Amino acid sequence: MEEFPSIDLAEIEEGEDGKDLYPFQLDAIQQISDKLKELKDNHNILFQLPTGGGKTVIFSEIARRYIKATEKKVLILTHRIELCKQTSNMLSDFGVHNKVIDSKVKTLPDQSEYTCFVAMVETLNNRLQDEKINIDNIGLVIVDEAHYNSFRKLFKYFEDVNILGVTATPLSSSIKLPMNENYEELVVGESISSLIKKGFLSKAITYSYNVRLDSLKIGINGDYTVKSSEQLYGNHMMQEKLLRAYEEKSVGKKTLIFNNGISTSFGVYDTFRAAGYEIQHLDHNTGEQERRDILKWFKDTPDAVITSVGILTTGFDEPTVETIILNRATRSLSLYHQMIGRGSRVLPNKKEFTVIDLGNNLHRFGLWDSPVDWYHIFQSPHQYYDDLKSDDVIERQFIYTMPDDIRAMFSKSEHVSFNIKEEYEKSMSINEHSKYVIQRSIDQHVKICIENAKDVFDAIDLAKILQADIQDRIRHYSYCTIKTTKNYLVWLEEDYTRRLHSQIRKAFTDRD
Repeated sequence: MEEFPSIDLAEIEEGEDGKDLYPFQLDAIQQISDKLKELKDNHNILFQLPTGGGKTVIFSEIARRYIKATEKKVLILTHRIELCKQTSNMLSDFGVHNKVIDSKVKTLPDQSEYTCFVAMVETLNNRLQDEKINIDNIGLVIVDEAHYNSFRKLFKYFEDVNILGVTATPLSSSIKLPMNENYEELVVGESISSLIKKGFLSKAITYSYNVRLDSLKIGINGDYTVKSSEQLYGNHMMQEKLLRAYEEKSVGKKTLIFNNGISTSFGVYDTFRAAGYEIQHLDHNTGEQERRDILKWFKDTPDAVITSVGILTTGFDEPTVETIILNRATRSLSLYHQMIGRGSRVLPNKKEFTVIDLGNNLHRFGLWDSPVDWYHIFQSPHQYYDDLKSDDVIERQFIYTMPDDIRAMFSKSEHVSFNIKEEYEKSMSINEHSKYVIQRSIDQHVKICIENAKDVFDAIDLAKILQADIQDRIRHYSYCTIKTTKNYLVWLEEDYTRRLHSQIRKAFTDRD
């Protein structure tokens, strides 16, 4: 491959042949071009830049400069047809004469007319395997959303050229296929926090609702299975928790809800419709025309809500999104960033957006704009996964806070909380049996139920709405006693509830 040319920043600033770029984009192009000059043929580079930073703009300009300097051609690979179209349009804006290789393209008799090709990975792989297409004079291959593993199958066809992968998160979508096996160097672009500070991205205001995830199972790809997610997020309690979170933080805002199962998403659709909210559902089965209609409705409707599955995480750009709801848990840092990034586009009247987390993702990964050591993640992905907090560790840190609507029902009580861990430590310090911790907890619940009830029936009804609080106290008690089997927790909860109701009845009987 011919040497990649040095880049004259003044050329971009004057706008010759291309579009004006931001300084951080020019810096990224300079870093990438310098790295390409250093490397030998068939060495591959990975470039990281946050969602919304303009990766397509950057690699389109790189393609333009490369073609102009070397008279070789550029191939750009994507994994979705929407990204193909967007990339082709961007290249055209940069004056790059390109052709999209999609399912309609069977051969390339006119390839001499183009300097750049944009191809769906599966389509191109099929054509190359069948030897129906042979693209001549390719000098550079650019891989968009490079963390997806579907691209690997094509690398064998381009062993003698440089490959530039671009991604917001240089962490493979599969734990078993690390990216450092295919890319020798990582170039890191501007950080999320820097882009926010400079006004290129909106700031995420995040609200996290604690969720017990002990029923979730991890699949072979390292993330939670759809089946176990459906069982958790499809139940009535979680649907109501989602609706309450939306009503507390996002009513009237344009909202995207991400789910991990189609059944769950349809449940969200039904729940929101029943509550009187305008909502539409999207998944990979949605027809192309219906999808276009829904997205147009979403764009034009100020308080629209879309509930989706496996879609809209890439290739979707709607700046007017005001709220992102993660109605799922994920162990994928890439997916976490992609989902939140859908709300990060700036507008003159939009400097912030809302994130509602219902999967403990904030506790697992940190805030979306927190500093990330991408070099470490790229070089040692297995260590990164090993260092991820387990759900058990995350949940041990949870402190139950009574929701405002429930707290209002106990307005006559000054204190409604009870610290199980502190009480357990007190009992241990005086050699008291741990069972007395549970008894004192029950006594406190009896007290607040009686204080806020007119009669025994009213008090029992109040006790029933304390179920989430009871479960939280029992879980923390089990952590202290190191008895965490499911059967034991179920028995303890049932025994706690039975004793609570019994003591309430006895208290009213004694009063009479």
